[in-house]
Amino acid sequence: MKSTRELFKGKEYLLDEPEVAKLLEYCEELQDEIVEFKFAKTNNKELAMLDMLKEVIKGCNAVEKEQMEHERFGYDVPNYQETISNLKGYILRRCQDEKIYL
Repeated sequence: MKSTRELFKGKEYLLDEPEVAKLLEYCEELQDEIVEFKFAKTNNKELAMLDMLKEVIKGCNAVEKEQMEHERFGYDVPNYQETISNLKGYILRRCQDEKIYL
């Protein structure tokens, strides 16, 4: 994004025009709104929950893959108790970090 000085480089006299001044003021307001929106978006609990759910699904898929490998190749059986404990711990820590109360 170009600054005001870059936009009007060599044509600074245009900055004295009332319409240009209003336009620049409006652009500054929009920039402030964009910053506020970006902050609100990153501080959104819904996004945090979606991210958490994606990680949970990824973990479940990994356990299912281990189970299939066990059945197909005789590999070690997944440790379901450890997986459940890790999953529960992950959810609780993430909720605490994001201030999500279940």
